[in-house]
Amino acid sequence: MNGDGSSFEQCYRCYPVTFIDKAHLEKGDKIIMPPSALDRLASLHIEYPMLFQLSNVSVEKTSHCGVLEFTADEGLVYLPYWMMQNMSLQEGDVMQVKNISLVKGTYIKLQPHTQDFLDISNPKAILETTLRSYSCLTTGDTIMVPYNNKQYYINVVEAKPSSAVSIIETDCEVDFAPPLDYKEPEKPQKLTPSNKRPLEVKEEEEPASKVPKFTPFTGSGKRLDGKAQTQTEPEDTKQQEKPTENGKYDEKLSVTTPRQRSGKLVFGSNSKPLAAKETVKVAPKNIEQESSTKSDEAKFQVFTGKKYSLNG
Repeated sequence: MNGDGSSFEQCYRCYPVTFIDKAHLEKGDKIIMPPSALDRLASLHIEYPMLFQLSNVSVEKTSHCGVLEFTADEGLVYLPYWMMQNMSLQEGDVMQVKNISLVKGTYIKLQPHTQDFLDISNPKAILETTLRSYSCLTTGDTIMVPYNNKQYYINVVEAKPSSAVSIIETDCEVDFAPPLDYKEPEKPQKLTPSNKRPLEVKEEEEPASKVPKFTPFTGSGKRLDGKAQTQTEPEDTKQQEKPTENGKYDEKLSVTTPRQRSGKLVFGSNSKPLAAKETVKVAPKNIEQESSTKSDEAKFQVFTGKKYSLNG
């Protein structure tokens, strides 16, 4: 103890509250001190509720707490195990205890270690119930919130109006920071116009390549007399129509000489006889077939019926 008689300051060896079968004290920040500490505090003019500053001098770590009982053995102090972890204390380490007065807090900002705490149906209500077992909060501390047989650890990121505040019988605004393991979802990458252009061109070209080419005049001829066509056109005569200089198709190229015989009507043919100077080569094998069919073709004459008048 100090010598001025106006404050309390003492060093104790610390142990977790589970050593004296008081595991329920793990839910708050209350410690158990020896009876001699109560005698000394009673003789001082201190404010109630009594608050203390805990210091681990070896690592220069400081926190704050309240007191529940004065039933510990002399020279010892018992505190929640999460507080020992928070101050980097091992069983039997020496800790300095000093009484202190703290202002009432108006704002605290908390940061859960994992997103599991935010998955609770009402995390603020659970936190409010848990903080009723706490006397004060210190910026930089990590408190423990037990719920549903699970322990959630939460950092005290900020406190107002001071870095250490009392939360006993006070209205305090609570805010949450994103959890330590929180990751922002990746935004989908947008395609630039330069990347879209080749795709559009490709889509337009693919259907065009699938359209079959149109080949004109690929059908076969039919005789009006019903007889089978025996003449085979040579390859030289199968020429497609070609446009002339005036833009019209040359009818002479699309009609072959063997079809221009009297007594036959061929659709699409030129009614004028071909000039004498125009000769068409005919395969020798087709000449005999043509001569054999001339006699039959001569018998057939078109438009040989009688004439009738519409007047009767």
